[in-house]
Amino acid sequence: MAINQNAIPTLEMSRFDWLQERTKGIGGSDAGVILGLNKYRTAFELWLEKTGQVDPIEVDNEAIYWGNQMEDVVAKEFEKRTGKKVRRSNFMYSHPKHQFIKANVDRFVVGESAILECKTTSAYLGKEWEGEEIPATYLVQVQHYLAVTGKEKGYIAVLIGGNRFIWKEIERDEELIKMIIDAEKHFWEYHVQQGHAPELDGSSAAEQYLKERYEQAEKDKEVVLPGEYKELLIQYEKVKSDEKLIKTAKTEIENKIKAELQDAEIGITDTFLVTWKGQTQNRVDSKALKEKFPDIYKQVIKETSFRKFAVKEIG
Repeated sequence: MAINQNAIPTLEMSRFDWLQERTKGIGGSDAGVILGLNKYRTAFELWLEKTGQVDPIEVDNEAIYWGNQMEDVVAKEFEKRTGKKVRRSNFMYSHPKHQFIKANVDRFVVGESAILECKTTSAYLGKEWEGEEIPATYLVQVQHYLAVTGKEKGYIAVLIGGNRFIWKEIERDEELIKMIIDAEKHFWEYHVQQGHAPELDGSSAAEQYLKERYEQAEKDKEVVLPGEYKELLIQYEKVKSDEKLIKTAKTEIENKIKAELQDAEIGITDTFLVTWKGQTQNRVDSKALKEKFPDIYKQVIKETSFRKFAVKEIG
């Protein structure tokens, strides 16, 4: 399969312009989010970004710098371990049939119809890479790139914990590619272009979205909730009850560990590090300020308004 020629050069593109270009379509790292495989982002958060309601998520310059540096390290080590040669692409590619499906490929493998995806990860996540395992979100990312570029194979190389290097081969999977493309097409056309929000989730982004959209309540306005919300409210009450039990269990464990630490700041096992260190913070005592300096207190007090959510069983 020949690579499509609908590509945008990225070599001279600023980081800002690159991020803005990404918002115009679905990238490889978005695939796992859309399919519900990403542990750190939700489809709702992605929808807010793609519809321009929040700025594209960006990490700090230090993280960008080291990410770029380690990408080179991983790519060069892949060449050493495999004897293969790779080259940068310096282009943002689009799917030949669906222009909004895009790909920023780390490297192409010279002499093969293949791509290379470079990753770094914490030692704590090393188990995700054991044996033939590849984290699902990365697997669909590579298949997304194969769909866009038309390449037959992918390689993924990862540096784990800064001192363990592994690489794996990923064959093109047409069935999985179809599933990915269908999900991305639905997300883009139904949610982004038509403006339908994905199902609300428990993310802080969803909470903020509702807070801003319905900031003011109409006094004494009442609605009758649909019948299915009774079950939802029963679940809500159960979760609240479970939350209390979990908090109590958590506190009990903490107390046992603290009793064992006594006056020590640090406790260790073969797999855990526990700290219980003293800290000092300076905070304004609002009660004392109000009593001793009432005039100043009146000047600095700030009124805030918010909508308090509460559930009470009435029958």
